[in-house]
Amino acid sequence: MSNSFKIARLAELFDALSAENYSIIAPVKKNDAILYDEVSSVDDLPKGWTVKQNAGKYHLQKRDDEALFGYNLAANSWKRFLHPPEVKLFSASKTSDGFEVVESEPEAPKQAFIGVRSCELKAIEIQDKVLLENDEIYRKNRENSLIIAVNCVSAQPTCFCTSMNGSPEAKSGYDLSVTEIINEAEHYFLIRSGSDKGLEILSQIKCTEASAEENEVAKSEIANAARQMQKYDMSDAAELLLNNLDSAYWDKIAEKCLACGNCTMACPTCFCTTIEDVTDLTGDNTERWRKWDSCFSLDFSYIHGGNVRKSAKSRYRQWITHKLSSWHEQFGESGCTGCGSCVTWCPVEIDIRDSLQKIREAEND
Repeated sequence: MSNSFKIARLAELFDALSAENYSIIAPVKKNDAILYDEVSSVDDLPKGWTVKQNAGKYHLQKRDDEALFGYNLAANSWKRFLHPPEVKLFSASKTSDGFEVVESEPEAPKQAFIGVRSCELKAIEIQDKVLLENDEIYRKNRENSLIIAVNCVSAQPTCFCTSMNGSPEAKSGYDLSVTEIINEAEHYFLIRSGSDKGLEILSQIKCTEASAEENEVAKSEIANAARQMQKYDMSDAAELLLNNLDSAYWDKIAEKCLACGNCTMACPTCFCTTIEDVTDLTGDNTERWRKWDSCFSLDFSYIHGGNVRKSAKSRYRQWITHKLSSWHEQFGESGCTGCGSCVTWCPVEIDIRDSLQKIREAEND
């Protein structure tokens, strides 16, 4: 069952979250982009702004209305708040008896995420499978998070969640789900709870049961977003990639790929890390940090005796094959949610969907 409330009531949601001591993370207009960042009120949301995305392109544009969630994806992902880019693991200081080691205990504040799209929800569910039982830092952050999803009512050319068994509508994994509706006469939201925590927050907002007409409008808007996405055949991706590890296409992609790692940094499911030890000039104090890493990094695949993936060709092949193929064997599903972030943030406009099609064509030649 959905409830309905006018835009003026949205402040009550923020008040309810603040009263529960949540840090509110939501979209903001910042540095010529929309970013997920900490906010204090509804006024911080990117009212009247959208983003146009395509391969290698991300442009902030003004809308002709005052939509608060009139974009599809921000320039960063929610994973930075659950699986932080940098975490200090411990520090050690020299003493007369040796070294004193102090383990770090990273804070895990209560965080409320507002504006999580369906593809991003799926990414969080995927990272749960990988990290929830194996990473205490992630587990604590995840347990202290509350997720407020926003359903998509439009799509960008980079969006392909429907090709990855997804939908513009959040189906599960949220505490609250919101659909923003704007027409000539009204600006309102439909909201529904997906958990006991969500229901408790919802009870603090003055809203009414959504009418049949309001539900139908929301359903129509979400369906419109699905229609805007081009469908891609991803059903054979896992087998196709494993059968074409020596495809001539890999040489062609190597001519373009910069091995910059943008795709892995932007991807909401990539989780690879490295360890760095930092020592001060005296040698008396040191720290160990865990930081995001990428399979596109030359050092990432270094083992005793040398690097096993020296070329951009081999590193791109590793990334896409893991993401779309061997991920199934490890975690029971694809590592791609169809968000298109890797497409948007590739500086040379490499498109994972196009790559798969080119491999398929090369196989048939």
